[in-house]
Amino acid sequence: MRVGLQCSLSDASLDMAQPSNQRQLAISVSAIAEQTGRNAPLNLCLILDHSGSMGGRPLNTVKQAAHSLIDGLMPEDRISIVVFDHQAKVLVANQQVEEPIIIKSKIDRLKASGGTCIDDGLKLGVEEAAVGRQNSVSQVFLLTDGENEHGDNNRCLKLAQLAADYNLTLSTLGFGDHWNQDILEQIADAGNGSLSYIREPEEAMDVFNRLFNRVQSVGLTNAYLKLDLMPQARLAELKPIAQVAPETIELPVPEASTSISLRLGDLMVDVPRVILANLYVSHLPVGRHTIGSVQVQYDNPARGATGLTSERLMVEADVQQTYQPAPNDQVQQHVLALAKYRQTQIAETKLKQGDRQGAATLLQTAAKTALQMGDKNAATVLQENATRLQSGQELSERDRKQTRIASKTTLQ
Repeated sequence: MRVGLQCSLSDASLDMAQPSNQRQLAISVSAIAEQTGRNAPLNLCLILDHSGSMGGRPLNTVKQAAHSLIDGLMPEDRISIVVFDHQAKVLVANQQVEEPIIIKSKIDRLKASGGTCIDDGLKLGVEEAAVGRQNSVSQVFLLTDGENEHGDNNRCLKLAQLAADYNLTLSTLGFGDHWNQDILEQIADAGNGSLSYIREPEEAMDVFNRLFNRVQSVGLTNAYLKLDLMPQARLAELKPIAQVAPETIELPVPEASTSISLRLGDLMVDVPRVILANLYVSHLPVGRHTIGSVQVQYDNPARGATGLTSERLMVEADVQQTYQPAPNDQVQQHVLALAKYRQTQIAETKLKQGDRQGAATLLQTAAKTALQMGDKNAATVLQENATRLQSGQELSERDRKQTRIASKTTLQ
């Protein structure tokens, strides 16, 4: 297993006549399998909401989805299950999957009751997953259908950061229409995971399977991207860097503007993480120049190897006296993905401020951006919600959540 690393500028040609040229740098990072066969053992932790609102079909379908996930595990894989209502407990302590029938029987006995305290569940889940993290692909799935009414959302975010520090990937699943999309997105972003939306109980199986397939494709873990810029290049000051695939995540602004380290987390086989950096390149003489370099540090859990490094790639630009644009279409697609997300974010802010027409206008703009990308399903969601606002309707909780998911990824 090795790292696949590519980098491209939005336009590798620079205009010498300009004192500064703005460019976007797309950096694609993935795992490349050098032989067939399964990757490192899996270490999964399910954190499941069983509060009173999960009663009936919701909890039954989650049980079925958990059964299916356990059926897909191998004896050498590890599983732990934490459940929570207004308090949390360990239902299945971290263990190898040697007795799946017993594990599933414990899930079957779960009853719905009580309120919701997400952070207590998250704390126990991180502790359980940490037990089996050595030489494994370690992932935590947090599922809830409600607000953190008995907990502290700030504590959730601190625990998500702790999960990342432990090399655990944390994904969140919102069930139904009454969960806090801001908090679940922030938890998933901090944990280098994904946010999923289960609109109806019967969708639980598909969402769990999709996440499980994603976990199975992980080849390398604990990846960090190292971006070093030459003195002539610098990051933009406002929101200079973001992940744009497989989902869009705003990344923290680095303290240093020329030597940057970003945690990527897990690397999947043939499914790249793409980072987009907004750069300014100052005046350079005519000719080809190196303006930066990229490298990845990572772990290979299948080999028990840590702190490995990829080749170092140079980022080069061609400074021209007579400027001839050479736009990169693939980088432009990444720019559009980020624009779609940010346009939708501003629309949501305007809606919270009571500016319905402003929100509608920006959702229309985001819909057009999605169409430019070829993301027709997202364009439909965004345009329909813009039309609702223009006609004087309120957006339902479902509308708002579909909008958020449409903004972050390409809808299937």
